[in-house]
Amino acid sequence: MTTTGSPTGHVGGRPLLNRRLDGLGTTIFAEMSALATATGSINLGQGFPDTDGPDSVREAAVRALREGKGNQYPPGPGVPELRTAIADHQRRFHGLTFDPDTEVLVTAGATEAIAAAMLALLEPGDEVIAFEPFYDSYAACIAMAGAARVPLTLRAPDFRPDLDALRDAVTPRTRLLLLNSPHNPTGMVLTPDELTAIAELACERDLLVVTDEVYEHLVFDGVHHPIAALPGMRERTVSISSAGKTFSFTGWKVGWVTASPALVAAVRTAKQYLTYVSAGPFQYAIAEALRLPDSYFDGFRADLRAKRDLLGDGLRAAGFEVYRPQGTYFITTDITPLGEKDAYAFCRALPERCGVVAVPNSVFYDDPDAGRSQVRFTFCKREDVLTQAVGRLRKAFGD
Repeated sequence: MTTTGSPTGHVGGRPLLNRRLDGLGTTIFAEMSALATATGSINLGQGFPDTDGPDSVREAAVRALREGKGNQYPPGPGVPELRTAIADHQRRFHGLTFDPDTEVLVTAGATEAIAAAMLALLEPGDEVIAFEPFYDSYAACIAMAGAARVPLTLRAPDFRPDLDALRDAVTPRTRLLLLNSPHNPTGMVLTPDELTAIAELACERDLLVVTDEVYEHLVFDGVHHPIAALPGMRERTVSISSAGKTFSFTGWKVGWVTASPALVAAVRTAKQYLTYVSAGPFQYAIAEALRLPDSYFDGFRADLRAKRDLLGDGLRAAGFEVYRPQGTYFITTDITPLGEKDAYAFCRALPERCGVVAVPNSVFYDDPDAGRSQVRFTFCKREDVLTQAVGRLRKAFGD
């Protein structure tokens, strides 16, 4: 996986940066967001909304602050109200039953949950199979655990996993499958048949599964199916999600883990030495958010589906090849029809060319050539912002 620079300082003849993190410098999101600020461009690179979530949820956080809830250290596993709400959410939407006292852990966003899971469950030399392209924190978390990542490449146009290749990738050193569905950045959503095959492989080879499901409420085509619900998977799966993507409060950094007591205890052991606790008052607010009526979740999904179509149609009209995502709030495109080949160079130049920022997918691959001409745009922005961005792109590249 490529990044945008790495510290190279030395003291006493040794590099400052742990060699496990060599090459994992500044994230592409930080670089492109800084570029958006410097050029005054529309930022369709980093996946954060430009509007806040429901007023009732924000007011719940204010109320918690005023009532003194969470202003001091909350309980290490998370406040009971939120852990109960998470368990209720898993039952309500997925039919999964978890004990809020022993099978739920609150984390500082999904990113900390992933880091804690990798640090807790992996030994140096273990192998982790993950879908490529993958969210950049996966590479860093696997590296910090001293394990080796083994990419399973998802290829355009549909980005379906090659299940035969997955089976072939499993070796005696394979410890864990790191899944992400709905998948960032491609928008692929695993089908029930694919999940069944993956589950059977995990059981057959006695593998752990860590599944990143932060976009569980943003499936536009099909339905989200948690792998933890399949036979044999309850005791070997760590399911991860968060509030940021579902409720548009990404700055609050409230995430969670649901798993068996043994797995939660393992992840909690690592997590307590990372942040220990976080987001005290916001935990109470997210407990209320998770109990919003179905109309909220349905409306949220419908709004993002319409924005997906608006941006997708605009990108197609501008000359991009557009891969329609089944979920998430990202669209992957190919710039070859524009006469371009290098997505990184294209994205570096895009702000000056038309005042829009996007992210090159090549940084999400171990082999950058696999995504050399792919560019990711996000559509979690206001409709007028997307319309303006589409206008700029069509003016720059359209007929």
